[in-house]
Amino acid sequence: MARKKEYIEEEVIEKAMNLFWRNGYQTTSMQMLEKEMGINKFSIYASFGNKNGVFIESLKCYNQKLNQLMSKLKASSNGISGIKEYFYDFIEFSKETEIAKGCLITNTANEIGEGADQKIKDVLTNFTDNVRNVFSDILKQDKTKNRDVIEHQADYLLIAMFGLSSATRIFNQTQLDNYIDNIFKNV
Repeated sequence: MARKKEYIEEEVIEKAMNLFWRNGYQTTSMQMLEKEMGINKFSIYASFGNKNGVFIESLKCYNQKLNQLMSKLKASSNGISGIKEYFYDFIEFSKETEIAKGCLITNTANEIGEGADQKIKDVLTNFTDNVRNVFSDILKQDKTKNRDVIEHQADYLLIAMFGLSSATRIFNQTQLDNYIDNIFKNV
């Protein structure tokens, strides 16, 4: 007879997500996951397969949380001002203390190498493609921009977002405000 799980998967994955978000994939050990998630290794392996499985589920959990911000942006009819507001919303989203944790996706992209698990790479690619597409859709609200300008600006904003998410881990709000102001002077 199969044992009944004595935990709720969504809750333990959210705990794992926060651990990976704070410490990174490489630094997070199975022992740390056990402690943070409040379940033993057997349960982790039985439910998620391995550390990669926990991490992939953590990335999915992160994506669901960030989708709340993305939904607000998608619904915006404010054009470039809506994207700028998204940048500020992201700073608040990523805060744990006065210093933010950055973006789990960006942190992971900065950490993994070419030999990383393909499933992890796919999650990162799908996420960044989605953000870029939303930026492109919002930029299309400005009917004076041609397709090439929109595509270039969507790339620029995506890369700027990566920079912002890394910057939130180190810089103060005034510095982040200056960075965002300069980003949007170029769009």
